[in-house]
Order: sequence, then C-alpha cells, then structure tokens
Amino acid sequence: MITGTLIDTWLNGRLVGTDEFGNRYYEDKRTPKAGRRRRRWVIYKGDIDGSRVPPQWHAWLHYTTDTPIDTETRPWEKAHSGNPTGSAAAYVPPGDDRAGGVRSGATGDYEPWRPA
Repeated sequence: MITGTLIDTWLNGRLVGTDEFGNRYYEDKRTPKAGRRRRRWVIYKGDIDGSRVPPQWHAWLHYTTDTPIDTETRPWEKAHSGNPTGSAAAYVPPGDDRAGGVRSGATGDYEPWRPA
C-alpha cells in the first residue's frame, strides 16, 4: 500500500464503515471547497481488487447515495468470486487456441446478406 495514502487517511480521513471483506471506507473530514463534494475512498484488505467492493459501497463511493445502502442477503445470491480474467480459470470459448484450437464444423445454416 502506498504510504502517502495511509498518512493522508490518518490525518484527513473519517472512517465511515467496513464491508464483509474487511475493506474500510473513508471520507475526507475537512470541509470541501465551495461547489465540491467531500472526497471518498476505500482501503482494501489484502489484494487491491475493485470487484470486491459490494454494490451498496460502490453506490456510496460514486455519490449515488449519501449513506451506504442496507441490504440483506437473499437466499438465491451467490457469494462473491473474483474476476478470473487473465488467469487459468478464465472463460475460453471452444475453438480458441488455448482450448486446443478445434472448433465444431459449420452446420450450413449461415446465410450471408446480399444487397437487393
């Protein structure tokens, strides 16, 4: 973590809350200049991964709401899983070189457009 961010947080930040991942959310305790909004930021616990910011805190960070939204977990909701892009767990479509490079044959149902 960048030391300057920690120092700025200790001097000028006011802790607003934490989420289920242990991320801490802050806003500037100084009064903003006229026409400006109070600055908001997050200090991540562990790896810096923006996909680990829950929707209610995302809304707060982006000034959609003035306070974090209280949400209850629904039984059909899945637990968070990180973005696998660029890893071995990433989706690879059939026919991609990383999946062996073999695609299924064409079915003959393609009909190209021809101008009238």
